[in-house]
Amino acid sequence: MKSINFVLLGDYQIVSELGKKGTTSDIAIYDKKTSDAVYTWTAPITFPDKIQSLMQSINIAEYAILNVTKIDKYLGEQIIALDSVDFRDGFIIHSYEVDEAKLRTLIKNTSVSNFKFIDNLEQLKHEISGLEPKSRNYASIPVMIPIDHVFDVKGVGTVILGVIKQGTIKTYDQLKIIPLGKDVVVKSIQMHDDPVPESQSPARVGLGIKGITAEDISRGDILCTPGYLTSISSGNKVSTKFTQNSFFKEDIGENQVYMISIGLQIKPVKVKKMNDMIEITPEKSIAYFSNQPFVLLKPDSRGIRIIGKGLLP
Repeated sequence: MKSINFVLLGDYQIVSELGKKGTTSDIAIYDKKTSDAVYTWTAPITFPDKIQSLMQSINIAEYAILNVTKIDKYLGEQIIALDSVDFRDGFIIHSYEVDEAKLRTLIKNTSVSNFKFIDNLEQLKHEISGLEPKSRNYASIPVMIPIDHVFDVKGVGTVILGVIKQGTIKTYDQLKIIPLGKDVVVKSIQMHDDPVPESQSPARVGLGIKGITAEDISRGDILCTPGYLTSISSGNKVSTKFTQNSFFKEDIGENQVYMISIGLQIKPVKVKKMNDMIEITPEKSIAYFSNQPFVLLKPDSRGIRIIGKGLLP
C-alpha cells in the first residue's frame, strides 16, 4: 500500500475536507485510507505565532499544498520557508479575492514556482489521487525516521510516531535513537492503526519500542540504523557556507542565541558569520547526514524570522 505525505499551508482549514483528524499538538495530522493508499496531511496550527511548527511541518512532508486566502507577510514567510529547504513538489489553490498575477510574482525565483496552480478543491483531490510516493527504500539503504510525537501507552510502553524518510523497518529491528545514542528494539509497527510486520519509506508509522522511555525522547530525535548519522555535540563548532535571506535585515550577533532547524530538530545555537560562511556552535547535540539542509531562525524577530540557509558538511 502506498503512502503519501503532505503539508498544508496558508489557510489550512480545508484539511478537514481531505482527511480525518488524528494526532494533534502544535501541529495537527489528518489522514485518509483508501483501497490502495494512506494519505496524511500535516498543518502547523500554531503558525504564525510560532515559526517552529511551520518548519517542522514542512520537514515531515514530501508534497505541499498552499491554500492562499490573503497575501501578507506570513504568506511570504511560508514561501521563504519552503524555498529554504528547496521544496519543489506541490499545489497552489487560492480564493477569488487573491490576485493570481501578484501571487505568481511573489513565488517567482523560488522553489514554489514549480508548484501547480489548482482551480478548486475537487481538482485538488483529483490531483492528489494521481500522485505516487516519493520513496527511498531500495536495498541496503539505512533506516531513518525523524520522531514527531512520542507517548507512553499503557500495556505497550513507549510509542513513537514519524514518517520513514528512508529504508524499510521490520519488527525486532535493532536501531539507535540519535543524538541520544540509545539502542532500542522495535516491538511493533502500525500503519493507520493496523498492525504490520514491516513498513517502508515514505510510510507514516507508529512504533512500539523497547529500551527507552518517552520522557527521554524529544521531537526531532531520529530512529536510525546504527552508525548512519553524524552528531555535533553541545559546545563543538562546525563551519559551512551560508546564504542569508535578503528579507532579513538585522545583523547577526555573535553573542545572541538563534535556532537551527534541521529535519524536525530545532535547537539553540550561537553563530559567527564570516562573509559567505557561518560557524555554528550548538547548545544541544544535533544529528544530521552529510549535505543536509538547515535553516537559521530568529523566532522573536518582529519581521521575517528566517535568517538564511545552508548545508551541513
